[in-house]
Amino acid sequence: MQLEMRNLVSGAVGAVAMTALLGGASVASAQTAPTFTKDVAPIFQAKCEACHRPESIAPMSLQTWQQARPWARSIKARVSDHSMPPFQIDRTVGVTKFKNDDSLSAAELETIVKWVDAGAPQGSAKDMPPAIEWPAEQGWNFAKTFGQTEPDMIVKSDSFTMPAVAQDAWDKRVTPIELTEPRWVRAIEIRPSNIKGRKVIHHAIAYLEQTEPGADAADGPAPLFMEWAVGKQGEMMRPDTGKLLMPGARFRWDIHYSQAGEEITSNVEMGIYFYPKGQEPKYRTRLSFVPAAVGNLDLRPNTVTTTEGFFPLRDNARIESYQPHMHLRGKAMMVEAILPSGQRRVLSHTSDFNFMWMTTFVYADDVAPLLPKGTLLKVTAWHDNTSAKKTNPDPNQWVGWGDRTVDEMAHAWINIVYMNDADFKAEQEKRKAATATSQER
Repeated sequence: MQLEMRNLVSGAVGAVAMTALLGGASVASAQTAPTFTKDVAPIFQAKCEACHRPESIAPMSLQTWQQARPWARSIKARVSDHSMPPFQIDRTVGVTKFKNDDSLSAAELETIVKWVDAGAPQGSAKDMPPAIEWPAEQGWNFAKTFGQTEPDMIVKSDSFTMPAVAQDAWDKRVTPIELTEPRWVRAIEIRPSNIKGRKVIHHAIAYLEQTEPGADAADGPAPLFMEWAVGKQGEMMRPDTGKLLMPGARFRWDIHYSQAGEEITSNVEMGIYFYPKGQEPKYRTRLSFVPAAVGNLDLRPNTVTTTEGFFPLRDNARIESYQPHMHLRGKAMMVEAILPSGQRRVLSHTSDFNFMWMTTFVYADDVAPLLPKGTLLKVTAWHDNTSAKKTNPDPNQWVGWGDRTVDEMAHAWINIVYMNDADFKAEQEKRKAATATSQER
């Protein structure tokens, strides 16, 4: 009986000790877990708040712990599958370094996941970073870069009212600009004029119509000046690179409106930032339409379809950026360079295309592809007309090429800077020298 009592006491003491040990480990774990105020809020401010704030385009705000906590599990799921923040680029091939990369780093992703797994603790109020002062309206994002509060010129399309229920519509009116002398452009922002406009404007293209002595006939009668779609902000040109506007210029719009279940009136605003007067950049950038297919898509029901197209570079070139454009059944897109030697290089691969985010991938300065004259750009597009594609409204429906959202497209917008032989060789030598210096460190 005494032996049994001793064993019972010993077991109880052991259990208490084990409980205390585990409890201490649990407390220690909680103390080391990331908190919202100290660890997660800075990430959300840098990578999420541009959309996830009151009166913006995201469905919920993530500015405070009280706002973010109910969405913790969903946040973990979306960041873990890399659908948020949206930057759908395949990092296993091609160029992987971008100037506008807002995706989460491995460390940021790990922090968010650990925070959710720990129960999404709030943390101490004293650790909360100061709130970002977002503009009451949309604001002009590039203005601060140039020490300004707004662009040098704002061009607006005419207002358009989209009924709550209606067929798709296109606004192709023209807007003249007031310019008395030639001016070089160094940055462009383009967007719907109000937040609600983002619900009905599928895309907006501004074609530049102007008379320019010595203009390159290859650019066509109305060169592309800028394009907007959901997820796109504008274009900040590299130093010594720009676009030219002439007196008498005007913009011909191609704005695609689609219904949103409520009547919405909006239009498109394009903010233009000029180089200082008298400053002329060395290079000229051209926004090029590079199709995998145009006018001839054949997407049969319950089938994955591949199409491809080619675009010759008429001179030595630096590729500035790439943006895939497809609709609801778009699955993936890849851009390759076929060099004059026959060698093939993958430039970029968007492996999980998302119609809701028409992201422009702007190549970093030191890796923007340099391609010799005679190179062919090859664009390959994949469309998934099956039930596996979540945005597919009807996998049993045949789909062809067309302008409507329920139709399909397959092209890339690619910004190209052409160079003569001397400049191209100098740029190549500059890259080699930079690479050698980096390897020596």
